[in-house]
Amino acid sequence: MNAMERHIQEELQRIEREEGVRIVYACESGSRAWGFPSKDSDYDVRFLYVRPVEWYLSIYERRDVIERPISDLLDFSGWDVRKALGLFRKSNPPLLEWLQSPTVYMEQYGFADQIRALSPLSFSPKSCMYHYLHMAKGNYRVYLQGEQVKIKKYFYVLRPILACAWIEANGTVPPIAFDELVEAMLSTEAALYGAVQELLARKKSGEELDLEPRLQVINDYLEDRIAYYEEAAKHQPAVEVDQDEQLDQLFRSAVATVWGTK
Repeated sequence: MNAMERHIQEELQRIEREEGVRIVYACESGSRAWGFPSKDSDYDVRFLYVRPVEWYLSIYERRDVIERPISDLLDFSGWDVRKALGLFRKSNPPLLEWLQSPTVYMEQYGFADQIRALSPLSFSPKSCMYHYLHMAKGNYRVYLQGEQVKIKKYFYVLRPILACAWIEANGTVPPIAFDELVEAMLSTEAALYGAVQELLARKKSGEELDLEPRLQVINDYLEDRIAYYEEAAKHQPAVEVDQDEQLDQLFRSAVATVWGTK
């Protein structure tokens, strides 16, 4: 464990003390988890937590998110497990990504493994494809129009578009690693694959990627795929498995296990 990982774990323990919660899972999200961080990339720490049983037995709706201001490249944000399970029920892509992050800072009480076991049953190709398509369209519109573009933003359009391609081809949760998506979905497109790999090598080397002339081969691909998936998403299966009883039980079990109320 390196110094930053130790520091992150210390901060997670501080959050537990200050908020009176227990963190059951914490991981890296964003560009570091996806495999293309810059030298100044934030550490996007995402976590799931459980509060004492009395907090849930209230007539009031309470805030179910914990956030800390970004400081020293550290960005902490967490969801209460009840919120997380409600989003999991809707096949929430960010949560599904967190659960397969390659960098886990904290995992205890068995909650993450239990929810992972339910993931294949709850995955909805339609809702997840729409999520990634919306992300791609927004980033493309904001950052990649015109002759000069913010070159590093290509990754934030390519990754969701490749996730759409993975969903269409496999019907499963897309891998979190950008390299894996590129190899699986672009390796037969020689010119495009080469352009993406060259850009990826530049980013991984720590080179500053700012405004540059747009990469037409990538723009052409993105425009074509955005238009394609706007139609293809309509025809993806919308999996709706009744897991309410299982998720309720998982929630109750998490609270009881963490706080010793069994």
